[in-house]
Formats: sequence, structure tokens, C-alpha cells
Amino acid sequence: MTRWVNRPEGSNWGDFGADDQIGRLNLITPEKIRAAAAEVKTGERFCLSLPLDLPGGNLLNPRRFPPELVPTKRSGGRANMNYKVSQDDPNFVDVICDDLVILHTQYSSQWDSLAHVGQEFDADGDGKAEIVYYNGYRGGEHVCGPEDAGGSRANALGIENMAAAGVQGRGVMIDLEGAFGREKTIVGYDDLMKVMEKDGVIVEEGDMVCLHTGFAQMIMEMAGNPDEKALHNSCAALDGRDGKLLNWITDSGLSLLIADNYAVEAYPSRPGDGCCAFLPLHEHCLFKLGIHLGELWHLTPLNSWLKKQGRSRFLLTAPPMRLPGAVGSPANAVATV
Repeated sequence: MTRWVNRPEGSNWGDFGADDQIGRLNLITPEKIRAAAAEVKTGERFCLSLPLDLPGGNLLNPRRFPPELVPTKRSGGRANMNYKVSQDDPNFVDVICDDLVILHTQYSSQWDSLAHVGQEFDADGDGKAEIVYYNGYRGGEHVCGPEDAGGSRANALGIENMAAAGVQGRGVMIDLEGAFGREKTIVGYDDLMKVMEKDGVIVEEGDMVCLHTGFAQMIMEMAGNPDEKALHNSCAALDGRDGKLLNWITDSGLSLLIADNYAVEAYPSRPGDGCCAFLPLHEHCLFKLGIHLGELWHLTPLNSWLKKQGRSRFLLTAPPMRLPGAVGSPANAVATV
């Protein structure tokens, strides 16, 4: 049974099937994977994740905190760290360490699942708006809160769907810091096209687009002691209110959109009419088109290498954690050049 009568204007709901949960990841076909593999020339690798305890503190987002890492417990409540285990012979002792982590899944380098942002929208065509997500999945039924049956979890659109799809393909780097430095800059369509033209960057269907702004490198330089003013007043971000930019995201066929800044787009957005008071690009990508967003990736070392080589393309391998029901996940992506 279809979950919707109306679909949002400009959306692709149903285009990949009535029950699709991975959106434009469907555009990364076997042919696209082979093209991505052909970008590997030297075999060098770059880790694109920040250390997951950065940025440090909770100044960037007051609801998200660094991970807490503690040992598991043995019998008697003893910490399972440097724990000595011996059988019959006291001359042969094993030493065991085992830990657990309390983790805010979107504290550091991360993926947004398609359950991360929805909208109130009249999907039933009855004149009443309901909470819905990509492809018409429903709040309270498919994406549940603590008051719903079974408790808080994404029964559809969770990050495990992205993980199971096997996130690998061609990454394309766009260097915004090279054009705008680390000044706070809202980048619209015309600005983006000028940067791409100057650097000879071409985006094709199925490509995973990476926006380098220098923000994550700035966080690395702060070494866990971030400056609040700098966190909220530095580096480039996309203009989610620019209709031409949103149309380009639709028409380009890009499969995933990634940045090394806080939210890909300027947050909060410029004032505007209609829905999506704070995150219009999130609404366009996650809700309408099924484009997962990557945020706070560490792109500077890779970007520097690519610029020196006169390249912008690479093989990108970037699965999230296969954690059923989660609406986000840390990202430990690897670029191979």
C-alpha cells in the first residue's frame, strides 16, 4: 500500500521504488564503481575522519557531547582494563582490556540518515499535514519517539540501510577554502560554479561531492579547546535559500553531499518564506531527494594533495556504522588516490 497520495514538489519519492530507503545512493551503479576505481593512480590513502572526541566540549552544539569511554566490568565489579586472567598455571597470565562507549552519533565526523530531517506535509491529500520523511515514511509509525510503541528508533530510513548498501564510489572535491579563505561566507550557485570552473571540477551522476572549507582543519588546530566565536563565525557554507543551488543539486545527479563544516549549509539559514526555517538544504536533500549528508569530515590533507596533483577525483569508501534504528552515525571514510 502506498504511503502517500501527494509527494512534495521537486521530490523523487517513488522513483526508486515504493519502499526505497537509500535514495540517491541508487545512482551508484556497478559502472560508477568501476569508474571510481579507475581514479586510483598511486594507491595512497587518506583518513577523512576527525578524532571522534573533537571538536571538544559542546560549544558547537549544546545537545551533543564528546564520547565517554569506560571499561566493561568483570565479576565483583572490577574494571576490565589490564585485567589478569590465569587458569591453572600462574606463570601463564593473559591480560585483558575491554571497553564500552557512550557516543553521540553526530558529535564529530558523521553521516545524516534519511530519518534525520522530515517535514509536516500533507502526504495524504486530506488537507492536514502529518509528520513524514523521505518517500512518505511516517513519524510515529516508521520513525518513532519515546512515546511511541517500541520506543525511540527509526524502524525505517535508519542508518543501517546506508551501511548495508555499501557506500563506495567516486568522490569529487570542491575547494571552497581556496576561493574564500576562512572568512564566514555563504556560498550560492553562482559562487559555486565559479569555483568549479576555475578549478576544472566536473560533477557527474552518482558522484559523491565533498566541499572543503577548512573548518575541520581549524577544529584540529584548536586541539580540543575550541573558540566559540570562531566555531560560529568561520569558513564557507552553502546557501540553502538559493533556489538555483538547490536546483543544481537536483539536476547534477550527485548521490551524496559532504562537507568539512558543521551542517553543509549555513546554519541557521538566511531568513526566508515557507518551511524549513533553519535547514532548507537539509529539507531538500534528506526529505525530498534522499541525499544523505556528511558533516565535519576532515578533508584538508586530501584536498591539499589533490590540488598539488591537479586532480579533484578519487575513490571514496565511506560506510556508516550498521546500527539498526539510528538516525546518524560517525563516519570513518577513506579516500584512495
